[in-house]
Amino acid sequence: MEPPNLYPVKLYVYDLSKGLARRLSPIMLGKQLEGIWHTSIVVHKDEFFFGSGGISSCPPGGTLLGPPDSVVDVGNTEVTEEIFLEYLSSLGESQFRGEAYNLFEHNCNTFSNEVAQFLTGRKIPSYITDLPSEVLSTLCPRAHRSSRVCFLRSPFGQALRPLLDSIQIQPPGGSTVGRPNGQS
Repeated sequence: MEPPNLYPVKLYVYDLSKGLARRLSPIMLGKQLEGIWHTSIVVHKDEFFFGSGGISSCPPGGTLLGPPDSVVDVGNTEVTEEIFLEYLSSLGESQFRGEAYNLFEHNCNTFSNEVAQFLTGRKIPSYITDLPSEVLSTLCPRAHRSSRVCFLRSPFGQALRPLLDSIQIQPPGGSTVGRPNGQS
């Protein structure tokens, strides 16, 4: 019996604030943040990510964000490209439709974590997945408050709002997974 083919799985990590969070968070939050993370999974020679347009793919480093700030080796997978694309298509029709995107609660990091576990059985680093709840709990300590509204009304939220509102991560020449040629 032949050993299975193994395909490397990488997590691309981007700081959406481009260093702004690192500089302003101690003043505005009283706590140091290293960045505001966008992540994607690179496997089978493509980069896959989730945003308000659904699940998309492009060549590695091919989003408008450019090259990643760091690359994490998640492990290896035996999942073939064909099976992986079928899996992504089903995710894109269910829990990762574009309209399900929520910057604070169901975002690119949720997607990357889900896909990393499917491919390798491993989660992405907790400093990434825990960041939204960590920030919101710092700004909004009372659980009955709407965390998202509280954050956006905070000084830090107001400083980042124009940046967060303007971010559209769409790969030049890329396509939406599960829809031919990126069509809706």
